Order: sequence, then C-alpha cells, then structure tokens
Amino acid sequence: MTKTFADLGLSPELLESISAAGFLNPFPIQEAVIPLALTGADIIGQAKTGTGKTLGFGLPILNNVKRGNGKAVALVVVPTRELGIQVADELSKLSSGPNLRVTAIYGGRPMEPQIAELKKGVDIVVGTPGRLLDLHRQKALDLSEVKHLVLDEADEMLDLGFMPDVEKIFNLTSGRNQTMLFSATMPGDVVTLARKFLNQPTHIRAEVEDSGAVVSRIKQFVYRAHALDKPEMLAKILQADGRGPTMVFCRTKRACQQIADDMKDRGFKTAAIHGDLGQGARESALKDFKSLKRDILVATDVAARGIDIDGITHVINYQCPEDEKTYVHRIGRTARAGASGTAVTFVDWDELTRWSHINQALGLGFPEPQETYSSSDHLYSDLGIAKETKSRIAKAKEVKIEPTEKLERPVREKRERTRTKRVR
Repeated sequence: MTKTFADLGLSPELLESISAAGFLNPFPIQEAVIPLALTGADIIGQAKTGTGKTLGFGLPILNNVKRGNGKAVALVVVPTRELGIQVADELSKLSSGPNLRVTAIYGGRPMEPQIAELKKGVDIVVGTPGRLLDLHRQKALDLSEVKHLVLDEADEMLDLGFMPDVEKIFNLTSGRNQTMLFSATMPGDVVTLARKFLNQPTHIRAEVEDSGAVVSRIKQFVYRAHALDKPEMLAKILQADGRGPTMVFCRTKRACQQIADDMKDRGFKTAAIHGDLGQGARESALKDFKSLKRDILVATDVAARGIDIDGITHVINYQCPEDEKTYVHRIGRTARAGASGTAVTFVDWDELTRWSHINQALGLGFPEPQETYSSSDHLYSDLGIAKETKSRIAKAKEVKIEPTEKLERPVREKRERTRTKRVR
C-alpha cells in the first residue's frame, strides 16, 4: 500500500502546507528518513540530487523547530549558491504552517541585505560555507543556538574544497542535538567527517534506479560535428518535434556565453549560466528557465552543479564531456522521475579520443560517431526535425534586469581598477 505524508508522523499544520504545495506521496528517501529524523536521530543519507532528499531532511526540521528568539535553530549547509536558493525556496513554501522564518545566505551578493534579514530574526538558515563563516566572523550570524545541522551534497563539498570550512561550522555548532549528512557517494573524507561529528548515525540509502537505468531511458544520438557548423545544427535541433525545456552544456565559460548569445540572436529564448556571470545574473537566468520565460539554458558543468529541474526534455552536449561521469551527470538532467528524454552529443575531431573513452567506459555503442552536418538527412529523421526548418526564428524579446545591474556594477568596476594597478 502506498504511503502518504500523513503516515509519517508529521504535524497537522505541516501536513496542510504539504498538501497546499501539491506534494502527495513521499519518495523512498523521504519515507525512510522522515520518521527517523523526527526522533532526533543522526542520519547519513546516501541519495543523488533529484531523489527528494530536500523534503527528507526539511520536513522533520520544519516539524520539530519552534519559532525562537530570532537566532538560527537549524542550519542547512550546501555547496553551491543555486542549490542554496532552491533548498531555501522549498522550505519557505512549507514554513507557513509552522510559522517559521527561512533565510538563504550565499556569496556573490552584497552582505548588507543578508545581514538585514538576519537582524529581523530567523529560525532556519540555508547557506554556503564561505558566506556563513564570513557573517559569523562579523557577528551578524549567531550559531550558538543551532540544534539541527544538515550537510547536503557532502561529496560536492569535498570536490569544491569546502571541507576545512565545513569542519569549522561543525565545531561552531557543538551544542546541536541532531546532525544529518547527505551525499551521493561516500568517499573516504566524507566517511571520516561522519565518524568525527555524527553520533551513532543510521545509514540510509535511497532505493532509486542506478544511472544505467536512467541512461537506458534516454534516446542518445552522437554526431561527429564540424565546429563551424555546430551553431546551425543546434538551431535545427532546438526546433525538433516535442522539444521542451532544454539544457545545452559547454566545457568553457567563453563557449557557453557565445552559444547563448548566438542562439538568442537567432530568436531562441535562451539564458546562460557560468562562472563569469554575477550572482544576480545567474539567479535571473535560473528563474527565467524555471518559469519558461526562457526554455533553453546554456551552462558549464561547474555552474550547473546543484541545479535540479524537472521536465527537461532534451540535453545537448555542445562540447564533448570530460569523462563518462560527466556524461552521465549531464544527460541525467532529462528522464527524471520515470520520464523519457533525448540527449545529443557533438564530437569534434579533436574530441574523438575523449569520446572513445566515454563510449568504452559506458558501453554506449557509438565507437565512431557518424559525420553529420546541419543539412544531413539523418539529423532530421533522428530527431523529428521538419525538412524545411531554418536556423533562425522570430527574435525573442529581451528581459531587462535593472536591479541586478545596479547591484553588480560597483563590484566589476572595483575589480577592473585593481587589475590596472597590478599591471603598472
């Protein structure tokens, strides 16, 4: 018999918020974690992004935390700004029932508005390690009353070099009653961290299909493409039958912005997200993509970390991934929650060796990608593109983002002056 959230021991007020938000039945990780977390037990949850773990740790916190004196009682530490915004948004939607205050704290934005939010009073803080420590050092963030600590995407924290900061946060919250750690994989340093800071934790693994099962549901096409013809090919693919929200992946920030600008110039509703963009621009791009004001998001692998959006129909690897792990991670953005999806990979001549390793490691069956041009018949038939399709459509309207520009302009000017002095 399928369980509902009402079967998991949550309060009536919170259940009302869950129902209003449209959540019906818990995912496996939620069904396993929530009853145990409600008891205050320490937990190690092994689950990938997109399996529902945010509610797995979020609902017990919302259920157990009572509105306090304005100091944080619960702290969720995340590796990236985008993930922090997503987690805070999700918890905020559900916090009205328990009447709790949720705040997101992350870098790339001025500190003053975040300090102002903290001064108003907060119950749950979601933040990235660097900014959390910065605000703590400035005595703007008091961690002395934190009772519930969650470390989300612990393996990504390790990859991004955040572990020393994470250990400091653990030490600063020594009075906590509960610690929950979530990670897709369990490398040695994450295991060591868990042993050091968690008290007899229960290890829960999400019963979800492995990456091979997800990959098998994705229609994959691999084409040997010429660099100068790639924009034409991409423009045609973006007009394929059934094409919905689409992610286009590039390896470099420069290529990411160039492709986004080119597709926008051809009339497509395109947004870009990469490391050279200010935080305001990244947030705006993600918001537009989620709301479908723009249905194409061009991203680098690093900038796309932590982004979890349902409903993506196509993933296009404009530049070949670095390795098989990156390939699976990229194309896994489609075919979520049992749906199917389409993945297209362009392989340039200088990427053939890299692709050969990916193909061999995953047993994909594309050892020699078919040479393909924007005029190739098989491109049209493979992807359901009408033969008369042009590579340019009616130009999309631009959306001006005035507040972002005002916030970020002073930061850029300051950096430019600093560089000039160094040259002299």
